[in-house]
Amino acid sequence: MNKKSASSPKVSGRYFLPVIIVIYLLLFLNNSDVAVEALAASWKILAKLLPILAVVIILLGLFNYFLNPKKLAKHLGRESGFRGWLIAVAGGILSHGPSYIWFPILSDLRSHGTKAGLIATFMYVRAIKLPWIPVMIDYFGWPFTLILSFFIIFAGVVQGLLIDFFDR
Repeated sequence: MNKKSASSPKVSGRYFLPVIIVIYLLLFLNNSDVAVEALAASWKILAKLLPILAVVIILLGLFNYFLNPKKLAKHLGRESGFRGWLIAVAGGILSHGPSYIWFPILSDLRSHGTKAGLIATFMYVRAIKLPWIPVMIDYFGWPFTLILSFFIIFAGVVQGLLIDFFDR
């Protein structure tokens, strides 16, 4: 890393709120009715999101308290066996959100001894999205959905085994 990039300040979310406040003030000066309407709509959205955010924060706290990476990595290490593969497949299917959010968590698990193959399997089976299964069934039918899901899981485990083989 060169000196210039080390000393330059990072742009982050700390500028977001002040910029939004300035935009609302400019809008209020230009057209106060529209500004009040926009602010009321923002408050309604915030009121809907706050309970969801509270539940997410509580669940993350409980998850971090009961399932810290060291405890979880113990079940996902070299001797994890079938249980480790089952946890990787189930965790991948149940996980939501963008993949990049999982990278720090998976990196932490990897640093605590989780097998690379289990992480690869977790990432691969994330292709199965539980909320979309009813839609798939509606469009493609039960047989297609079940067969596709089976092959995604099968391919994820095979790729995980291959990665473990080459990661020795």
